Amino acid sequence: MERIHSINPERILWCCADYGMTPGELASELGIAPSSIELVMAGEDGMTFNQLRRVADYFGRGVLFFLEKGPVDEAQVHTAQFRTLTNQKPEVTPTLKKLIERVEKQREVYLGLLEDMDESDRVRFTPPDLQGITLPEAAHLVRNWSGLLDTNDFDSYRAALEAKGVLVFRSNGYSGKWQIPKENPILGFTLYDPVCPVIFIKKQASEQRQTFTLMHELGHLLLHKASSIDDEHDLYSHQGRERDANSFAGHLLVPDAFLAMINDGERPDEVSQYDEWLDRQCRAWGVSCEVILRRLLDAGRLPQRDYSAYRQWCSTVIVSLKDGGNRQYRHREPRHVFGDTYVRTVLDALSDRHITLAKASNYLDSIKIKDLHSLESYYAGL
Repeated sequence: MERIHSINPERILWCCADYGMTPGELASELGIAPSSIELVMAGEDGMTFNQLRRVADYFGRGVLFFLEKGPVDEAQVHTAQFRTLTNQKPEVTPTLKKLIERVEKQREVYLGLLEDMDESDRVRFTPPDLQGITLPEAAHLVRNWSGLLDTNDFDSYRAALEAKGVLVFRSNGYSGKWQIPKENPILGFTLYDPVCPVIFIKKQASEQRQTFTLMHELGHLLLHKASSIDDEHDLYSHQGRERDANSFAGHLLVPDAFLAMINDGERPDEVSQYDEWLDRQCRAWGVSCEVILRRLLDAGRLPQRDYSAYRQWCSTVIVSLKDGGNRQYRHREPRHVFGDTYVRTVLDALSDRHITLAKASNYLDSIKIKDLHSLESYYAGL
């Protein structure tokens, strides 16, 4: 087949460096002959169009990106938020980098649709001023700002934040472009933006654990006004910004008034019975037992040895995370991943004929047209 002329080797080298790999490793990953890559690196015609397209798809770029002359302007290719995240953790693998970029593109789609429909002010992000107050006071203020009720679960917490202009995405249970791999320790990340911030949460063994990750990321968003990416170590950290985000999340999810409802005299002697002891509160507040125990510990109502013993016991309990689900509900997956606010905006744009069925499908995780119609019926209550 005919080889493509004028491929810019600098851009392939830049992408390889960005992903922490060599051109030879790229060739092996894509099943391209190493000699083809070597010819391109030497400034010769070494790849066919199909091969170049595979390279472009792998790096999440267009083919034209590798045909443009000149070096890459990183400030144009990667946002400041993206650079902030990828510089924070060694666990930001090529797969995770693509996911972060994909989330940023979804935000651009969302804002573009609002602008097309002349509804840019539909949901405006106007966070409360938390300067100069304590973390418990900040949590109390944010709880009132978000309109949280006394009984919640992950969905109601998510809806409350979306109503305040924060997009909340969540990974799905299927291997694919919207999943943080199970072996990756990253649990969530925040992309700060003064107009439309995004929080992305990894699917975990229970929604209660996802809730704490959500509020930890909200802490970074509101307290620090910064993008952040977090693993399990960060959610137990006692230092710096991570400590503040954890304390904020704990007070937001379990305020002092909630803590006062717990009877210490009923605490079991065996830490293995703590889950059963606090089950009613966990269900009502949508939190894990450990979140409540941590609040009791910080309040001086639970000995450190008991808290540590509970954590040690938890580490011995095997919790299975089910993959997938029933694909007959494929039409609901976009709502699970992107949230109600995003999905409704796409469907409104489709209904108002600002976008085609094909574009709506693309914006909703490339669901089939029949599934898109099922999604419309689901929202219509049919």
